Order: sequence, then C-alpha cells, then structure tokens
Amino acid sequence: MSNTYLDLIQQTFDFPQEGFEVKNNILHFNGVNLMDIIGSYSTPMKITYLPKISSQINKAKTSFRRAFKELKYDGKYHYCYCTKSSHFSHILDEVLKNDTHIETSYAYDIDIVRKLYERGSFDKERYVICNGFKNNLYTSKISKLINDGFNVIPVLDNKEEINRYQRLVKGDCNIGIRIAAEEEPSFEFYTSRLGIRWRDILEFYVQKIHDNKKFSLKMLHFFINTGIKDDAYYWSELNKALNVYCQLRKICPTLDSINIGGGFPIKNSLGFEYDYDYMIKAIVTQIKNVCKKNRIPVPDIFTEFGSFTVGESGVAVYKVLAQKQQNDAELWYMIDSSFITTLPDTWGIGQRFLMLPINKWDADYQRVNLGGLTCDSHDYYNSEAHINQVFLPRVTNGEPLYIGFFHIGAYQDQLAGYGGIKHCLIPSPQHVLINYDKKGNLKHRLFAKQQTASSMLKILGYEQKQVDE
Repeated sequence: MSNTYLDLIQQTFDFPQEGFEVKNNILHFNGVNLMDIIGSYSTPMKITYLPKISSQINKAKTSFRRAFKELKYDGKYHYCYCTKSSHFSHILDEVLKNDTHIETSYAYDIDIVRKLYERGSFDKERYVICNGFKNNLYTSKISKLINDGFNVIPVLDNKEEINRYQRLVKGDCNIGIRIAAEEEPSFEFYTSRLGIRWRDILEFYVQKIHDNKKFSLKMLHFFINTGIKDDAYYWSELNKALNVYCQLRKICPTLDSINIGGGFPIKNSLGFEYDYDYMIKAIVTQIKNVCKKNRIPVPDIFTEFGSFTVGESGVAVYKVLAQKQQNDAELWYMIDSSFITTLPDTWGIGQRFLMLPINKWDADYQRVNLGGLTCDSHDYYNSEAHINQVFLPRVTNGEPLYIGFFHIGAYQDQLAGYGGIKHCLIPSPQHVLINYDKKGNLKHRLFAKQQTASSMLKILGYEQKQVDE
C-alpha cells in the first residue's frame, strides 16, 4: 500500500483543483513551478501572483452580470476594492485595470488616490467610497478631493461627521450613510461600533439632509463583519438594511445605491466549498423582491471586496530548518521565519490558511507541529482542516523540505507592519512579484529584499537617521 503525501491528499480531497497541481512531485501554484521561484530567490519569501487579482474581480463581475440578466434586474453593478486589504502600488495597479473603484478607510488612503491619479491609473469618474470613523485630517482630505472634482462619496459613520463637510466642501456633493449592523450572537458586543443606528437614520435624514441643498444622499452602506454567508444571521441583517433603504427611498429620490460590504470568503483549505453564483443570485433576488414589495426602483449595487480581491494572490514560502522531537507525541518542524511576524492572523485570531508542501510529494508523511523562530511560545501553527496537527512529508535524504501558506495576500503585511521592527528582530522576508508580459511569458521580479540588520538598527536609534517633519 502506497503511503506518499500525494496519496494522502488525493484520498482526502478532490485533487488536483483550481490553482493547485503536482508535477514530478513539485507543487505548481496557478501553473507556476514554485521550486523554480525558490531556486531564484531562496526563502523565506512572500509571493504575489498578480493575475489572480484580475481573475477574482472578473469572477464576481461575471456572476453579477449573469444574475442581473437572468433576474431582469434594472440596476448597475460597481466593484470596489478595499485598499485596507493591501495598499501596495502593484496591487492597486492590477485592480484598476479592471474598471473598478476604490473604498478607503483612513486619511492617507486619499494620498494614494492622488498618486494614482497623477500616474494616470485613476480617473475622476471612478468612485471613491470613504468609509470608517473619520478624524479631522481624514474629513479634510476627503473635502479637498471633492473640491478638486473627484467622484467621492463620504459614507457618514456618525451624525456629527456631516458638519465637517458642511464647512469644508465648497459646492454640493453626494453622501452615504452606514447602518450600524447588529453583530452576530457569538460576538462580544450587540451592535457594531461603526455606523448610525438604523432606528435613527430616517429622523437624521429628515433633520439634516432632506432640505440641505449641499448634500444629496446617494448610498446606504451595509456591512457584516463575518462576511457574506448563507445563514439566518446574514439574511436577517440584509433584510433590515433593505427595509431602511426602502423607507428612505420613498422620501429621498436621490438615493439610488446600496453598498454591500463584508465580502466573500476565500479558500482556506482544499476542502473549501462556497457557491458564489448561488449567493450572488440570492442577494440580487432579495433586493429585487423587497423593492418590488415596497414599489420602489431597485438600487445600483456596490460591493466592497478586499480579501476576495487579493487574498488568493499571496503565498508565504518557508524552509524547514530542523526537526525536534520534544516528547513521544510532539514532533516539531522549525521554519526559517516566524508566524507571528509574517502571518499575524494565525496568532491573533487563529486564522487558518491553506498549507501545503512545495516538494517531496512522493515522500512518506507524518504528523508535526510547525514552529517559528521567535522565543514566543505562541509562535506556532498546528492545525489544518480536520486535525489538530499538520501532516507533512518526512524530512529525509538531506533534501530540505519547503512549505507554502497560500491565499495570504490580504491584511498580513498591513497587520504585521511592512518593514519596521518585528518580534525578536525577525526580518521581513523578501517579496517576489509574478506576472505575465504582453506575449504571455511568465515574469517574476524582486519587489523587496529581505530586511537587513542595518535598517532595523536605524529605526531603533543605533544609527543616525533623519526624523520626519
């Protein structure tokens, strides 16, 4: 009986599958031989496979277009990218190739919008949806962007925010309102700290917006922290938001858009199943039915997808440096980096990513725990889809084992802090970009080298540095 790692995966999951296949015992990611990339750059390494971003955007667009046509939905669809998921210029450049819009979360996002405009990647007709609780710097930058002719919709997070635009915006402008959604039952709080209570929105509109010639209410924003799931909680909250929309629309003819935040899930194991087409059709159906019942026109639909857009483009690759048998039941594979510093969600919220070996698929396998280089006892990873410990090929014959954590493209660099100081001074790994040229040839380049001791010492004050004004 064969006992290879490839046999284990094929017996447990439907494999190969989209984005993953094994050739000559080497894992290929979206057709890319990862051992070739390791041979060119070594590890630890992060990879961004840029074509996956466009693929995800077009997957959602195609599904919404299909649902609109089938249901005869008389509205438009707008795909927005949440910059907070990854702010890198190569990410935004790839996103904006696909006739998309931007959702911002903080003041410095506005500076990114201006840089993109200066470079010709962004035009003033695209939407800039400004979300989040806004300090004075953020509202000032938003107002200047509006005054400069950009197509901006500041989404009010509280009742006082509108007063800033009243003073700072020179002409008139569109605005949105965010509904403070009820959190899921297992959460620590009953209601989201973001947005305006749904019971207060109608009165707020009548008092502050209805007779104000400066503002046109265009958008109602609805966000669920747990994402778009086919469960009673999601459909209940969506129905509440639609009822608020209908109440407002009856007295506010400028209101023509609903913004569905929260986003779709992405694959976090080979056993992942999610019917995107079904969920999109169900959402569009519910919106249409509620509007028909209330005898109002259907709204344009905006979505804000961050993790869905960039998550599946990212890979973290590590080398197993050594194995340690700590007791009869616990064998450790020690990697050449740190989970805390490179994949902080594994430490902070127990996030699971799709983890697979890069090589040695023809080797026998064993249960292991994965340990990082820091001295923190929580710097480990020990859980895959259905088991407490991870199955990985045995390290034999002196050939090193390389492992990859896949679909890590959203939030990890933002949460860990790109560059800077990390726990135990573990350096940020090198970062490689993969794309295709105009002739369809695979191209890869080094975006950033591994962080150096010198750069850290400068931050820590051991070398003279220039203090930012």
